[in-house]
Amino acid sequence: QVRLVESGGGLVQAGGSLRLSCAASGSIFSINAMGWYRQGPGKQRELVATFSSGGRTNYADSVKGRFTISGGSVRNTAFLQMNSLEPEDTGVYYCNAASRGINYWGKGTRVTVSS
Repeated sequence: QVRLVESGGGLVQAGGSLRLSCAASGSIFSINAMGWYRQGPGKQRELVATFSSGGRTNYADSVKGRFTISGGSVRNTAFLQMNSLEPEDTGVYYCNAASRGINYWGKGTRVTVSS
């Protein structure tokens, strides 16, 4: 079992920045990938960015050049640096961890970008 807790969401004006954090606990040594997903108002949950234990990263086209995903010095953390935020980035951001073929999710942190 892996438990994920997100933090760092909030209200920001367009063009601003936020940094999201995700802390994992439990069977962290079996985690082989972590990432961030989001769900905007009236939209389906979508991938934002992921990274694997091998160091590969993957970004949604809509956030390339603006968002950066990284892992902490220990294996059980993930960060999402979000710059040049746009109103379209508004939504609930969820941390995801893949472990032994199972996807685990946090409860989410809300990001609101005002125009």
